[in-house]
Amino acid sequence: MAMAMATALCAKAYGFLRSAGPTEVRLRVETYSLHQNAGEEMEDCTEEDFMETPALPLEIIVYILRFLHSSDRKEASLVCRSWYYASQDFHFQNNVTFCFPASASSLELIRGLGRKSRCSLIISQLDGFSMSRSLLLEVGLCLGPKLESLALPGSSVTEASLLALLPRLTSLRRLDLRGLDSLFMSGAFLSREEHRQQVRSALSGLEELDLSDLRYLSDLTFNRLTGCTPRLRRLSLAGCHIAFEFDPYRGCPVGDVKDSSALLSLRNLRKLLTEQKSTLVALDLSRTSITPESLRTVAQVQDLVLEELCLHGCKELTDYSMEVLVKHQPSLRRLNISGCTELTSRSVEAVARGLKSLTHLSLSRDWRITEKGLADLVSMSSLRSLDLSECLHVSGAEIAKGLTGSCAARAQLEALSLKGCTYIRDFAVFSLTQLLGETLRELDLTSCDNVTDLSVRAVATYLQKLEVLRLGWCKEVTDWGLLGIVESTKCETDQETGDAGPRFTRTFGNMGFFKPPRLPFEERPKLVTPNDMQQFKQQAGASLLALGRLQELDLSACPKLSDSSITQVVRHPDLRRLSLSMLPAISDASLASVAWHCRSLTSLSLSHCPGISDRGVAQAAPYLHRLQHLYLSCCNNITDRSLFLLVQHCKRLQTLDISRCKNISITSVELLQSQLPFLENVHYRFIGGADPTLTL
Repeated sequence: MAMAMATALCAKAYGFLRSAGPTEVRLRVETYSLHQNAGEEMEDCTEEDFMETPALPLEIIVYILRFLHSSDRKEASLVCRSWYYASQDFHFQNNVTFCFPASASSLELIRGLGRKSRCSLIISQLDGFSMSRSLLLEVGLCLGPKLESLALPGSSVTEASLLALLPRLTSLRRLDLRGLDSLFMSGAFLSREEHRQQVRSALSGLEELDLSDLRYLSDLTFNRLTGCTPRLRRLSLAGCHIAFEFDPYRGCPVGDVKDSSALLSLRNLRKLLTEQKSTLVALDLSRTSITPESLRTVAQVQDLVLEELCLHGCKELTDYSMEVLVKHQPSLRRLNISGCTELTSRSVEAVARGLKSLTHLSLSRDWRITEKGLADLVSMSSLRSLDLSECLHVSGAEIAKGLTGSCAARAQLEALSLKGCTYIRDFAVFSLTQLLGETLRELDLTSCDNVTDLSVRAVATYLQKLEVLRLGWCKEVTDWGLLGIVESTKCETDQETGDAGPRFTRTFGNMGFFKPPRLPFEERPKLVTPNDMQQFKQQAGASLLALGRLQELDLSACPKLSDSSITQVVRHPDLRRLSLSMLPAISDASLASVAWHCRSLTSLSLSHCPGISDRGVAQAAPYLHRLQHLYLSCCNNITDRSLFLLVQHCKRLQTLDISRCKNISITSVELLQSQLPFLENVHYRFIGGADPTLTL
């Protein structure tokens, strides 16, 4: 009988999921779980009621939860005990990271995590005092063999504390020590052989090491640490002071001296690459002073096969260095050469010729790159992500040309960023949306000044699988574009300029008979009327509502948008990040509508929106339980009442920006900080009417 009941429940769950679309699954799970919770806790339910709705087996609940996003799964886990146990299934714990600051209350959290089979931690604000030492000791005792990843950002730990912890982390796969200058300042870290042996036995399986932004990293400390990690797959040295060709302390080339106690040298880096060439596949040298010859040295390490290389902000690199790189490292799959301002289209052509397995390429802020070579680049069938942000000479024509080939011989782009490409126009966007409709998931058109409503309608028509759309600072986008309606035009007859009007000779001056043309900044969009809204509701056109999978939307600084469109089309139940900053025409109606229809929001930006007031916050806050980041700077109609509402309804708030809100008091801010347990960052400069011009 139990088997029959389980079979019936399986069939019920299968039908439950089959009949629901991607958006409905979450809503149905929440509804079902609420009924189940009520059945477990309400005493007035009869035995008959329980027989009609038996509790689902744990395996069925686990199966249902697989269809949910992590944030939805977290909500479902709070419904009742059985749903919580299901959410702790090992299928959902693979990439879970717990992030918290160092505090006395964190000790209990760490002890609780000891019940998990594995976990990852990000602990911030550690220092050399007893509480931080106790916290790290507790991590080692409770989580030692279970910890897979550890990061200590914004900390200042002592050598003794870390050396007491590391030997216990026998399952560690990722270690992030970026910015921990206090650890390397003395140069004595891991100087004793007994410490190195203990750390080596624990970190023999470490795969990823992040040493970014270490000011005092030297050859000696680098060798000691990497000697304890013989199987590295990923190494980051971004922002480190590396002497690639010349030692400024000794006044000689770096290859002519022994290991330095003052800086990290190219010779030493090359030695590591040679020793760990069999495992190392990813290297990050961003924001370093690497030269073309130094890059050649790295690329030519015998038998080194890199799959990922990040060279962001390496401004000394040239086209020649890129040609050498692709020749010696043809297996690269991810390449970031953004901010390398000396590179031109010659580098693009070299990449297109030599890196046939490339999937991700970033050329952001490489200002000398033009359209040349982009057609060949997007003809690479392996390419999935392309970032051309702030490449000012790109118009999109060559990209569209390269994508017109057969599906097998063109890029299947999933992410495309054209941010700040001011030559991008509607025709290019229209072509790209048609060609990438089946694959594109992320599109960034921020600050594309010539993008208008036509582009928005093209996106809504052809990119219905889009998950991320950024249209910030596209100042020609109006309500009509978001609604998917063609703006109605009104023919006006001007007798003075018509054919029947007076004729003027070359010597006949302007005496007020005609008006000069209106300047572009004087034009205002035609307001959407009730008749237009009725047309929108009746038509089957492509409005922003067609993007049913949208998870992130940026409409900031589009001044021609108003409540007319925001209240009608921003209705995406899976939307998690929304920016409506600098929209002077929206009011509390937009905020209330967004909160009602987009209850999955974790980040909401409404800065510089003068129409937002306490009334809107009062209407919205009860539906924003998942909100973690809220930006309300320069909203002068926000008062202390809004802060009390946030304390009451938005318990998970982590970041709040209320800078320059003149009607908020410091007392309310202090109360807010004391009441919200997860609140980490509160920006409240110049609140209460403070004059920023009088502040140094």
